[in-house]
Amino acid sequence: MAATIGIDLGTTNSCVATVEGDRPTVIPNTLGERTTPSVISFTSDGERLVGTPALRRAAINPDQTFFSVKRHMGTDWRARADERSFTPQELSAMILRQLKKDAEAYLGQPVDKAVITVPAYFNDTQRQATKDAGRIAGLEVLRIINEPTSAALAYGLDNGTPQKVMVYDLGGGTFDVSIIEIGDGVIEVLATSGDNHLGGDDFDERLFDHLADTFERENHVDLRRDASAAQRVREAARQAKCELSSAQSTVVNLPFLMQSGGMPLHMNVTVMRSEFERMTHDLVERTSAPVVRALDDAGIATSELGCVLLVGGSTRIPAVVEHVRSLTGHEPSNSINPDECVALGAAIQANTLETASEGLVPYTDILLLDVTPLSLAIETVGGVATRVIDRNTTLPTHYSQVFTTAAAFQTSVEINVLQGERPMAKDNKSLGKFKLGGIKRAMAGVPQIEVTFDIDANGILTVSAKDLKTGNEQSITITDSGRMSDDEIDAAIRDAERYAEEDAVRAKNAGAVDAAHRQLATVESALARVGKRIDRDEKKRVKAACANVARGLRKKPGKMTDADIQALIAATEELERTGAHVVELASQDSNG
Repeated sequence: MAATIGIDLGTTNSCVATVEGDRPTVIPNTLGERTTPSVISFTSDGERLVGTPALRRAAINPDQTFFSVKRHMGTDWRARADERSFTPQELSAMILRQLKKDAEAYLGQPVDKAVITVPAYFNDTQRQATKDAGRIAGLEVLRIINEPTSAALAYGLDNGTPQKVMVYDLGGGTFDVSIIEIGDGVIEVLATSGDNHLGGDDFDERLFDHLADTFERENHVDLRRDASAAQRVREAARQAKCELSSAQSTVVNLPFLMQSGGMPLHMNVTVMRSEFERMTHDLVERTSAPVVRALDDAGIATSELGCVLLVGGSTRIPAVVEHVRSLTGHEPSNSINPDECVALGAAIQANTLETASEGLVPYTDILLLDVTPLSLAIETVGGVATRVIDRNTTLPTHYSQVFTTAAAFQTSVEINVLQGERPMAKDNKSLGKFKLGGIKRAMAGVPQIEVTFDIDANGILTVSAKDLKTGNEQSITITDSGRMSDDEIDAAIRDAERYAEEDAVRAKNAGAVDAAHRQLATVESALARVGKRIDRDEKKRVKAACANVARGLRKKPGKMTDADIQALIAATEELERTGAHVVELASQDSNG
């Protein structure tokens, strides 16, 4: 039986969890880490690295290493690597596939279903792109849920007493704030707000700029022009930010950072926490408006909050904690791990959905009621965005509204679906357009066209339009330039599966190569010790067998064909037989 998992697909780090023994549990990756860096790197021999191995290659291979892909979800951005371009969905799928693989290794069984979290302020296109990434990774996405809601679910498991909770979620690339009510077995999202382009990456960038500017003043060289040097400084800035969360100062020391005029240049800069707080003050202040908006939309005062939960690694920054304290008048809770709680909540929801679908007693009695983060509208006469569904409407939802034609004898209308809060269509995001034809010719204002919006529990939208006179109807699940077509998704799935097979072959190849190296080293070491005690013919045979294995190892594992590997395995076995006597003599010497 396949297992079900919860995944926090993060901008900086990702986390996967499952339910074991009625408790949500974080699944460590193969390196023993509880979170996996959301980094992908492509090597020169075609290997795709994910996580810490990819992060380690960033300085030496910056052009083929990709960070913060989540910020590009739902856009037409592309990454160029391995002689082709990749969509954000495809790169995200590589991260998801690695998490899936880690979960299968930990659980000892296949994993084919998951709940994946997204920022509460993700729009419809970004949510659909995340679902597509899961599909490419070989996962059936049971549900897309909001990160703050997932964190509240993890919190509410042990804190089921009725209360209103603010979840302040400042992650690597996004900021969300949600007002959530917990009570009587229900977790209901009252309101949500946020900023999709505010997070730890922005704090890192400010510190990077400070270090780069300081280096330029001291050395009259702009390190930004050296990709490898810039990447080393970015990594050092990220580390310094973390250190400043617990120390008043830190030293960024990078020897031999780059060369200028044939001379090596070093970086040695002391950064004070007070300096860091000054350079990032405006970023912290930017979280105020979404907090106020969410409270206003929920219709509650800060005094009515029972708890303020901090979620996301960036909430470890002392200035952020102090800002939340002054903004809400509450001491922020640290009862849940900000890096892991989102994945834990997703695991709870995944388990609930899976057990309920099997007709079993649900793992938890908690009912989750989420909301749509942004208003939905259609464009009407004069370029006006006529709202159909208000932001913070509880999901799932179904709403219809009747419109009419703007000109006489129109036989078709174009439906432009919008998402956003602005009054004019051009100022909002167009999610997609479609045409309804076959309208009976009539004067303007006579035809009755019913437009229906359906948003499912994933927050994904389907829009339909129907001419009430003729019964003609058209509907679409929203797509736009940021979406992948079904054909593109299917091609990406085949590509991912092909690379999974290649990874398996590469692992098998690596095992054969490792065994050959070990056998060659053992025999050569033994021959060096006892070579003078064996006859010339035996020595010649052993050396020939060693040379045969050495020839087989000249190719990189990733470039070896099946025939190469089989030849290497045969040569290794032959060396083991031919060199057995030499190894035995050397062993006797060691034991004697």
